[in-house]
Amino acid sequence: MILRGARDFVAASCGAMVVAMCLTAAAQDTRQVTEPKIPESCVQLPAQLRATNHMLNMADESKLDTERIQSALDTCKQGMAVELKPSSGNNAFLSGPLEMRSGVTLLVDEGVTLFGSRDAKLYEMKGEGMTPGLCGTIAADAPAVFPAPQQTPRVRGGCRPLISVMNVTNAAIMGNGVIDGRGYAKILGRDYSWWEMARKAEPKNQRYYTPRMIVASHADGLVLYRITLHNSTNYHVSVNGTNGFTAWDVHLLTPTTRGQDARNTDGIDPGHSTNITIAHSWIDSGDDNIAIKTGVSHMSVLDNHFYSGHGMSIGSETYDGQSFLLVDGLTEDHTTSGIRIKSNVTRGGPVHDLMYRNICMREVANPIAISPYYTNQTTEGFVDPGYAGNRIPDYKAITIRNVVDTTPGNVLIAGLDDAHRTEVTLDGVKVEGIKPEQVHGRFATVTVGAEGTNLDFSKTEIKVVAARGAGGEEEAYSCDGRFVPMQ
Repeated sequence: MILRGARDFVAASCGAMVVAMCLTAAAQDTRQVTEPKIPESCVQLPAQLRATNHMLNMADESKLDTERIQSALDTCKQGMAVELKPSSGNNAFLSGPLEMRSGVTLLVDEGVTLFGSRDAKLYEMKGEGMTPGLCGTIAADAPAVFPAPQQTPRVRGGCRPLISVMNVTNAAIMGNGVIDGRGYAKILGRDYSWWEMARKAEPKNQRYYTPRMIVASHADGLVLYRITLHNSTNYHVSVNGTNGFTAWDVHLLTPTTRGQDARNTDGIDPGHSTNITIAHSWIDSGDDNIAIKTGVSHMSVLDNHFYSGHGMSIGSETYDGQSFLLVDGLTEDHTTSGIRIKSNVTRGGPVHDLMYRNICMREVANPIAISPYYTNQTTEGFVDPGYAGNRIPDYKAITIRNVVDTTPGNVLIAGLDDAHRTEVTLDGVKVEGIKPEQVHGRFATVTVGAEGTNLDFSKTEIKVVAARGAGGEEEAYSCDGRFVPMQ
């Protein structure tokens, strides 16, 4: 199976006979990405715990499977999988931190849930210079009030992730089962949950120590395939220093119980990496659905569905740049933002050569937010907050084509100053019901393509230019049948 979003575009622009030859050029990921395959198992580990209504019994909280899973990962041959399978009515595994190995797949079978332990002590970072006892706590010594730089040296330590993918190649996490971080649950020995701790730290923007679900660093060739991720205590997937990362048919839902507050539970966050594809996935999270951190280039986001969350985001850190991004075939349903680029003068840098196309939105408060004004809020303000810094956001060569929001929302397109003007092309962009006072911006140049836009920039300081050959507004790109329930 080859990526559909890329195929549709190339068929229109290259001709159907040369689709296969043009696919690599159509995607910003320079690899030829196809649907992953599940390898054969080197060992099958039977479940020994039983979850009821997706919950473990309190009596089972000490019955850890960490050692036997890790031992299997350590001894499995490259190119094979450690399989977690149901057995005799048992359907659950309970684990502290696990470490992936090169060429080995962790395979979670359908009907099986791998739960993260609630014992913060298991996740403690250890080693020389590490401060013990931090995991599961809020930093008491040095609140990091945004955006002022941290004046007090930060202590070293904190929490290890549930699954580490560090300095390995071609590792994978696959299967139709579930990995559940249980961010909603009380930390053992505490009267608060991981998520409650995160929210308590928010008013003063204090550091707090919590595990992420999957953290990869220098993990070339990492693959996530068909796996379901639930209720991470913090970010679900964080990838850094990696050349070649694929997430295909990932199903991410947090919180699984509606109404719960799951702060900072980003979906998938790549940083300082290249050649990334996120495809055919479903993301409903408590923060950014996807947040592209600094230092990312050549990334494709193809044929995905977003639900609750903060949208398709770049930033807030852009100081090492982000470039060569393709977002194609995205549906955003009740996200707070749609296309979001966020940074400010304390963390900004160059962002360029971005293509967003064939995107459908509904009930999105900010369908387009391209902002150098980030203030650590869920959505962007429309005026410069006046921060001091020399890391300047600079947004160039951004194309937004065939994008429809079926409900009204606010649009912001802004640059920092006249020397750092944001440059955007809009071609077939429509926000139904939008009013002129909902369009905001300055220090930006918008080029309107042949298929036009219904955005009225008359109440902004944005310079509007008609592209050569532009013929005015055409029939909008259709979103019929694009909004479907979360899977």
